[in-house]
Amino acid sequence: DKTVSLRKDLSEMHEWITQAEEEYLERDFEYKTPDELQKALEELKRAKEEALQKEVKVKLITDSVNNFIAKAPPAAHEALKKELDVLITSYQQLCSRLNGKWKTLEEVWACWRELLSYLDAENKWLNEIELKLKATENIQGGAEEISESLDSLERLMRHPEDNRNQIRELAQTLMDGGILDELINEKLEKFNTRCEELQQEAVRRQKSLEQSIQSAQETDKTLRLIQESLAVIDKQLTAYTADRVDAAQVPQEAQ
Repeated sequence: DKTVSLRKDLSEMHEWITQAEEEYLERDFEYKTPDELQKALEELKRAKEEALQKEVKVKLITDSVNNFIAKAPPAAHEALKKELDVLITSYQQLCSRLNGKWKTLEEVWACWRELLSYLDAENKWLNEIELKLKATENIQGGAEEISESLDSLERLMRHPEDNRNQIRELAQTLMDGGILDELINEKLEKFNTRCEELQQEAVRRQKSLEQSIQSAQETDKTLRLIQESLAVIDKQLTAYTADRVDAAQVPQEAQ
């Protein structure tokens, strides 16, 4: 009989909706690794697409029930109409919830990728600091050359904190949701430790370079005074030589 057939179709659709809810909406997901997060995102995308494909089936059932109601006696209307209304509501809620959860996970995945991007950018900056510190480790030269190295290091250290603020905010957002918390915590600890160590070393190097500049300036001043003194002596000796003065006849310092 037609009623039995329609109720069977309604029941099968209800079972599929219940199964989909248990599988994708009521099951607890744990996202401890990026692979788990990506896999869950792909699963939800497939489930969302599968649910949308069921729209054709729901429409066919709806048309069948409405056609039957149009021809069947009024006594058979109410129960079938109620079952159809429940099915349509349940189906629409499932689609909405699947789509909502998929969008949420998509945002979480984008948040994770953005966090990695900021960490990568900041680690490149730390690499530059490392190279600069090695280049200034045993720097040789005069005050001007050392001063240029100090200016270069100071410019590098005036790196804006925007990226680091973004890293903290993104990491906190993900960890508050219990997503990749262990991995993020590990990455943050490693990054923060490296950042702090290099910044402290950079401060020490800046002070060292400042002292080297001061020392080089004092050396330059001493050399300049010696050169001036030698120029005076050279002038005196040249005059003595021109006058054929004997060494024994000139002051001790000239000798």
